[in-house]
Amino acid sequence: MKDTPLSQKHIGLGARMAEFAGYNMPISYTGIKEEHHCVRNGIGVFDVSHMGEFIVRGKEALHLIQRVTSNDASRLAIGDAQYSCLPNEQGGIVDDLLVYRLPEDQCAEGEMAFMLVVNASNIEKDWNWIEQHNSFDTQMINISEKTGLLAIQGPKATAALQSLTKVDLGAMKYYTFVKGTFAGIDNVLISATGYTGAGGFELYVDSSKTEALWDAIFQAGAAFDIKPVGLGARDTLRLEMGYCLYGNDIDDTTSPLEAGLGWITKLNNGDFISCEKFKQQKAEGLSRKLVGFTVDDRRVPRHDYPITDGDGNVIGRVTSGTQSPSLGYPIGMGYVPVEFAAAGSKLFITAGNKQLAATVTKAPFYRS
Repeated sequence: MKDTPLSQKHIGLGARMAEFAGYNMPISYTGIKEEHHCVRNGIGVFDVSHMGEFIVRGKEALHLIQRVTSNDASRLAIGDAQYSCLPNEQGGIVDDLLVYRLPEDQCAEGEMAFMLVVNASNIEKDWNWIEQHNSFDTQMINISEKTGLLAIQGPKATAALQSLTKVDLGAMKYYTFVKGTFAGIDNVLISATGYTGAGGFELYVDSSKTEALWDAIFQAGAAFDIKPVGLGARDTLRLEMGYCLYGNDIDDTTSPLEAGLGWITKLNNGDFISCEKFKQQKAEGLSRKLVGFTVDDRRVPRHDYPITDGDGNVIGRVTSGTQSPSLGYPIGMGYVPVEFAAAGSKLFITAGNKQLAATVTKAPFYRS
């Protein structure tokens, strides 16, 4: 099991630690519910240094990105970021990821540069997949082990962090980034993406400087009651927004169209992997869709619980479920036949010997 640059820091803070994607990660410090509300209403800090980062650069870097990802990276200007996925040849998803169009100061004339941010559990898998399709004049560099990543999330993030940088954080648009000095550390990539729906920033830094960055953030945020937050609250926050988690809601067998990710699947974007399969899916119509639902009970729908119709026929399975801290009732997601996918449709979740009544609900579940 690997450590992040901050694993010992988390242990010293009394975090409940567990293995996640091969890393020793903090699941919670004071409790998932408390940490969840901290991010929704104030400011919290996640250590997500386990994520993977690849640099792709060269004269045909864009061609490689366009071949292996479903979105249209040609739309990216320097300083833009994009959510996308890596389709496999069967029409499933190798991984979902972020694509950053980097400045070209490290490039030779005519070259472009990108950074791909992938899920920790898929670093080797994604690297091999992209490399397998790299028949272009393009260099790939795996900087995952050299990169620390902190996600500072919540409505107070801008106010708490502004004293640490001359970058105008309040002026940054969603899904953009800048490189600058942050807390006296040069070449920090400051990104405004996020996985919580609460606003905030992600800071990519040389791994050797991650601890210094963490300390500076907590010193600057002390007046805003800043708290460390674990992966447990990260999961409840993302689920309230209806964001997919790879390995639960999307995987090698799920189509991005089925998962409601048609908006990142640009079918007129040339010849990316499985593009023709997705065009055929769209033309013929989907047989199933990923839906969100609320449960009319106190019991939580757990991963892999059967979803049934009113006659008890199994029609799907729960992919993600939790007790929503913000809403006070259980929510979940799962794949069901399209005839059950409309908002307001009635479902049942099998929990042991009990059938929990559920209602299909359009995401996000939580709206601030």
